[in-house]
Amino acid sequence: MAGRRGLRTLRAPELFELGRLYRWATSDLAYAQGHAFDPQIVHYLNRLTARAHAYVYGSTVETGRTRIVKFFTQTFPGECRRAWPYIGLCIALTVVWAAVSYAIVAHDPSNAYALLPEQIVPAHITKSLHDSNFAFTPNASAMMSSMIITNNIRVAYMTFAAGIVTAGIGTLYLIIFNALMLGALGALFAHAGFGADFWATVAPHGVIELTAIQIAGGAGLLIAAGVLLPGRLRRRDAIAQSGRRAGMLIAGVTAMLCVAGIIEGFFSPLRFPADVRASVGIVTGIGLVLYFGFCGRGYNPRHE
Repeated sequence: MAGRRGLRTLRAPELFELGRLYRWATSDLAYAQGHAFDPQIVHYLNRLTARAHAYVYGSTVETGRTRIVKFFTQTFPGECRRAWPYIGLCIALTVVWAAVSYAIVAHDPSNAYALLPEQIVPAHITKSLHDSNFAFTPNASAMMSSMIITNNIRVAYMTFAAGIVTAGIGTLYLIIFNALMLGALGALFAHAGFGADFWATVAPHGVIELTAIQIAGGAGLLIAAGVLLPGRLRRRDAIAQSGRRAGMLIAGVTAMLCVAGIIEGFFSPLRFPADVRASVGIVTGIGLVLYFGFCGRGYNPRHE
């Protein structure tokens, strides 16, 4: 019956009977093998238990697709909520230092050279960020998207790895540096008369990209906490536990940056009005809030 209709169609008594018969068959097989029964009988019992095993245990094994869906609908958002103190700290630092940087450079654009390396500061801004960053043909979108994804993932992994190597100090430095760069460049483009276009250009991909960097920073701080604050665990066990959690965060960050890179390579270069591009950023922001706020509410890390 299970072979014809599947286990989901069986009632509770039938499922109980399947388990009971399976135990009997395995006992008979073990007895037959131990007492050198006729090979044909042993072969029959072996085939019978093998077929039954596939139904009794095979249905509990998650497929690759199921694991992926479970990871993105439960594990990743659930782990982000568990790591919120670390991710929240990165977000707070980004907001504060981006605002400070913007205010300093808006007061005097030459202050940008005091905050950032000279090669990052544009000397003369004569056109919008959209025109200067996306001066390539649609045929080059795939190549540009690949380059953007590779670079963003490299930055995220550096931010994460710095938490391991420098006990979190390097992670905090990179988070603050990215915030200073965002605020300073925003102020420079605003001073040149392209402020609205700057934020509209950054918004479609930047909301996802910046969120991913904060999560990567949180993963780095999570590792650092395992090193510095092991609690009642042995330091080795605390690091291993934090490492598993951080690995889940980085896996999700990688996927987020792939999505952001695709948007930046294929959508952002299109000549949509600034309000349309800004609206896309708002929509992605709302989507992220809903995703991290409500997905995987039943997530239990003990079951991972």
